[in-house]
Amino acid sequence: MEAAAGPAEEAGPDSCFLDRFRSQRYAGAFSPESWEQEFDKIPLFMKESPSEIDPEQNPELACLQSIIFDEDQPPEEQANTYKNEGNEYFKEKNYKKAVISYAEGLKKKCSNQDLNAVLYTNRAAAHFYLGNYRSALCDVITARKLKPNHLKAIIRGALCHLELKNFSEAMTWCEEGLRIDSKEKKLVETRAKADRLKRAEERDVRKAKLKERKEQTQQQVLLTAIKERNIKLFLEAPKNEDEISDGLGEMSLNGLSSDNAMGAKVYLDDNGKLNWPVLFLYPEYGQTDFISAFHEDARFIDHILVMFAELPPWDLERKYHPSNLEVYFEHEAREEIYQVDAENTLLQVLQHQRYFVKAGTPTFLILVTRSPFSKNYFLGKKVNRLK
Repeated sequence: MEAAAGPAEEAGPDSCFLDRFRSQRYAGAFSPESWEQEFDKIPLFMKESPSEIDPEQNPELACLQSIIFDEDQPPEEQANTYKNEGNEYFKEKNYKKAVISYAEGLKKKCSNQDLNAVLYTNRAAAHFYLGNYRSALCDVITARKLKPNHLKAIIRGALCHLELKNFSEAMTWCEEGLRIDSKEKKLVETRAKADRLKRAEERDVRKAKLKERKEQTQQQVLLTAIKERNIKLFLEAPKNEDEISDGLGEMSLNGLSSDNAMGAKVYLDDNGKLNWPVLFLYPEYGQTDFISAFHEDARFIDHILVMFAELPPWDLERKYHPSNLEVYFEHEAREEIYQVDAENTLLQVLQHQRYFVKAGTPTFLILVTRSPFSKNYFLGKKVNRLK
């Protein structure tokens, strides 16, 4: 016979508490989705401090900061605190914040000159790694005024001078530092590097001066050769006859420079002959040909025969045969055109009283004989045959 069921057991007080604990979430618990970010907001576990501290967002951190940077502390303690903060930033390679911290320490104007010298030197190091070499140099100079034998300041100053390519000054700072510590490795290395770079710089300067003198001599010889041939050079075309005089007075070394796209310039060859960069223009099709070295004794027909041995692809009407072509140059100031005999040499044309070499590059027009374009091109212009 089964026993009768007894009354249910009543739950005790401990059981009720555990049930409530299981069913209710702790009010200060981290969110399962963002617990890592929330954990990082606790000052003790922060991986890095925020750039700006908002008391409402980070009340614990703001409280700690107010304790650390207590304005009631003596200036020396405050300056030292900022120095330590700057050192931490420096270790993290956060050089911008390090500069700010060291600067805040210097603002305290404490009476400890050794501490101030360290702050200046440390700020110089942070500036150095930011590439602010002049600012860094100013800081180490100030540090040495406070502490003349501060070796770290001397090392940093030597490195700044080295980066600024002040090689003599870098060597001087190294010598001053080595008088304090003759075995300081960084100073020995910096002095050797500055000396090597100084010698290289002096050698480059000597080479540059020698090259410049050589070029000036060559240019003078070249200019003399051009003058002897009575060739007239102008950087810009003369506006009227009053500005021309005899032409020779306008010539200068600058007149030998060339604005052409190929960068070619007139030069004297081993036989004492001039070779010119020459530009041929084909206005009918907007085309050009460039000859980088047109010998002064070469004829125009010699180059035309080579250039038009085959008809160019832009000659749609197939009319640019050497026998059909005429050579001209323009005198812009007089609005005149001169026809060049293709049998003439370049020198003969350049010696003409109406020809002026512009920007170091003689320029000529190539037109098809008696073509409609040529007739239209000559309208309103006086055409002269070169004699």
